Amino acid sequence: MLKTVDLFSGVGGLGLGFQKAGFNVVAAYDNWARAETVHEHNLPHPFYLLDLSDEYKATEHIAQFSPDAVIGGPPCQDFSSAGKREERENADLTGSFARIVAALQPQLFVMENVARARGSASYAGASAMLRESGYKLTEIVLDASYCGVPQCRKRFFSIGLKDMHNGALLQSLAERRSREPLTVAEYMGNEIDTPFYYRHPRNYSRRAIYSVNEPSATIRGVNRPIPPNYPGHPRDAAPIDQARPLTTYERSRIQTFPKSWKWEGSKTDIEQMIGNAVPVELGRFVGRTVLGELQ
Repeated sequence: MLKTVDLFSGVGGLGLGFQKAGFNVVAAYDNWARAETVHEHNLPHPFYLLDLSDEYKATEHIAQFSPDAVIGGPPCQDFSSAGKREERENADLTGSFARIVAALQPQLFVMENVARARGSASYAGASAMLRESGYKLTEIVLDASYCGVPQCRKRFFSIGLKDMHNGALLQSLAERRSREPLTVAEYMGNEIDTPFYYRHPRNYSRRAIYSVNEPSATIRGVNRPIPPNYPGHPRDAAPIDQARPLTTYERSRIQTFPKSWKWEGSKTDIEQMIGNAVPVELGRFVGRTVLGELQ
């Protein structure tokens, strides 16, 4: 089993996905203290609270594990369509991830981010550095609803391998995707007791009422109640009086965390942890595809 280190791990969605795919996750690193307790209560490998922008210190600490694979999702707020669409300080953590990988020289790396990160100046610099370090890259945007997750969540993956050509995994990733998107009802069955639910839109030009017989919209880091002045939208799946907001547990399940997963912290913190996470089954989908190419 490939020894794997999870950087910018948050509560561990990507790490758990890779663990389920057959990787041996030996350590996780993040500078987000609120995620530490949740991670430690649910996953067997150690969690280290460390500022990964201090690349020399981080590389020195991670090197003790001699990882075969480095995975991670540098913070994506500066690329997110939910934010100001500007590259600010957090965007350089993409560069930090690349410099750590270049220094450690694992057999494999997997970097995850929001879809728009693919065209960013920060990723352009990081990918050039990784190519110069000997990696051949497979770059792809995946819709999680075709990868075992009941959610239309588009994410960019950069997968680096040595001794392979650029784009080596594109065909395998395409072949493994399902033909139809996974719906909430197909994944959750009777775990959710309403046919319609409210998901607060970024603005009222977007719909807010969804059916369980379709994939969820992207689960974000906020979970707001239905406002008394909600105006409705032509594309809503039902009238507002037939819907309710999802519970925190239901949101975590749409992110494909296990039923037994233990969440700790304030409601605000937990909602943010859920929204920031990589869906577990998306991680497993990518991990299985990579492992299939290596075996």
